[in-house]
Amino acid sequence: MEQLWLVVSIVVSLAAFAVAAYFYAWVKKLPSANEKIDKIGLLIREGAFTFIKREYKTLLYFCGAAALLILLFLPGPIWASTNVWKNIGMTLAYLFGTALSGTAGVVGISIATIANVKSASAAKEGIAPSFMAGFRGGAVMGMAVVASSLIGAAILYLITGEHSIIMAFSFGASSLALFAKAGGGIFTKTADIAADLAGKVELGIPEDDPRNPAVIADNVGDNVGDVAGMGADLFDSNVASIAAALVIGSALGRVDLVFCFGSLGLLASIVGVLLSRIGKNGDPGRALNRGTYVTCGIFALLTLAATLISGFPLQIWGASMLGMVAGVVIGITSEFFTGDDKKPVAMVAKACQSGPAFTILSGFSYGLWSTLPSMAGIGLAALFSYHLCAPLGGNYAMLGIAMAALGMLSVVGMIISNDAYGPIVDNARGLAEMGHLGDDVLEITDKLDSAGNTSKAITKGFAIGAAGLTVIALLGAFIENVEAAGGSVNLNLMNPLVFFGVLVGAAVPAIFSAMLILGVDRNAQVMVAEIHRQFKEIPGLAEGKEGVVPEYGKCIDIAAKGAIRELIPAGLASIVITFVVGLIGGVNAVGGYLAGNIVSGLLLALLMSNAGGLWDNAKKFVEAGNFGGKGSDAHKAAVIGDTVGDPFKDTAGPSINTQITVVSLVSSLAAGLFVSASLIK
Repeated sequence: MEQLWLVVSIVVSLAAFAVAAYFYAWVKKLPSANEKIDKIGLLIREGAFTFIKREYKTLLYFCGAAALLILLFLPGPIWASTNVWKNIGMTLAYLFGTALSGTAGVVGISIATIANVKSASAAKEGIAPSFMAGFRGGAVMGMAVVASSLIGAAILYLITGEHSIIMAFSFGASSLALFAKAGGGIFTKTADIAADLAGKVELGIPEDDPRNPAVIADNVGDNVGDVAGMGADLFDSNVASIAAALVIGSALGRVDLVFCFGSLGLLASIVGVLLSRIGKNGDPGRALNRGTYVTCGIFALLTLAATLISGFPLQIWGASMLGMVAGVVIGITSEFFTGDDKKPVAMVAKACQSGPAFTILSGFSYGLWSTLPSMAGIGLAALFSYHLCAPLGGNYAMLGIAMAALGMLSVVGMIISNDAYGPIVDNARGLAEMGHLGDDVLEITDKLDSAGNTSKAITKGFAIGAAGLTVIALLGAFIENVEAAGGSVNLNLMNPLVFFGVLVGAAVPAIFSAMLILGVDRNAQVMVAEIHRQFKEIPGLAEGKEGVVPEYGKCIDIAAKGAIRELIPAGLASIVITFVVGLIGGVNAVGGYLAGNIVSGLLLALLMSNAGGLWDNAKKFVEAGNFGGKGSDAHKAAVIGDTVGDPFKDTAGPSINTQITVVSLVSSLAAGLFVSASLIK
């Protein structure tokens, strides 16, 4: 059965690649509205690829150093090892993970910078063609990312049969995703904040006015942050959930379960994206949600049939369903707190009439409220899946939690498709304005963009929730690795070592977030100054004189240089602190550290993701003509709220779930080192 499901995983992955290729060709063949849009689209594409090349070149040095350390020290010192090939295998698996994670980002940018032009152009024909161009563009990434993660894990396990190799593969994906998401997030929010503050608030010009020197950098940022960064992030989440389940499942001889549910989840996503449609006057938000729910239903039926036919324990199927339901709960919660047709957005928009302070206070408070349902959903999924599978004996209880995480990520192909749709239609809206396609087209792209903002909040919630369940399973994997190395873990909070670890672990996501947000703050200030310089020194720019074009490249360069400078310190600090805690307090301190990191990280990630999405849609609610509309005092306050929310939802928030995954993987891989080399035993 194990061999069968490994082969099925490879076959389904190849089918997903075929669907991605079909969608890519379909989108590329769509017509463009005019030469001006093509020219602007090319500027965005070139800017995105220029940044990604510079970012990956910088990360190449980090990955090379990490690979050398893995070769020398993992799973044990190479000079004392009886099996040198295991060190070599883990190193190669790590590099394979980084390569596939990086490829996910390149694939995303490649299609997104084509689909944005096609979606804007298709809006001239109506909302349905424009939606399909944006969604199918996003689905290219959804299919390619999940297929890459599944086929990579299946091939490595088929060749080696070693779960430690898959852990190294996952660490490669996670470490690159951490830096890619941080770098892309800093780039995109540097440009977005500068463009909004200098353009909308100070100069009173429209969001995507071509006179604004930061407008192209803003559109480039959507691709490098929301597309490439999130693609690498969800690639990492999917691989980490597979790795956690494999570590626990291999000890029970149930690797077949992992690849069965993983392959059927991808198959359900393939069917889901092929069936996704929207009517002539359809609601894009409902279409995105309907596609997700249909995919969940298909997955439930497919896995139930496989469970009954293959004789798998029915409790395992139940655990995966609990995870999937928890994901839906998180999605519904995110939609309630961020949807532009829901009460919280309307209430924050109303508060904008009283000024920026009330905008911030109300949005932040609703963001805090939003954390309880999601965190309770994650906790209940872990609790019920644990007790559901505990009667099976052995370590099936922890496998239940791992399968719940896999269940939550079962429809990740559809989730990524929805997520990538967001920045594509956001770019399309900007292109429609810069290409002067008319108010009717702008109205359509605004509707698509609003649905994209909500779908991004929902998909971020899924990713955060899945990371929460996955790292709980990785905590179990850490304990297993410690015991395999001859140690033991006691997570009694009265143990001073455990309490020390909890406190440090809880502080790390806060420090990590602060470093990223300060990076955005510093870069945005530099870019605002550059925008002021250009409006002052370039004759005719402020007046929109025919033939006068701003120096777009200067703003792109500021965002790129700043992001490259800021992306390494925050991620590296998280990894270094993990080793410091382990080498001081040993495995008990690390166990507490992981627990504190998980709880604090989930809270902050959910708060920032939902509050940021809420502020964004509150701004759009005002721009739609409510509470004074564009140019009013309420609008200026809403824009300020949105600029605060930008680094919350697109830089720090979504990067935290990768951060907690990375430190969990580092702890598991270095468990043997912490057993033997800690200062305090």
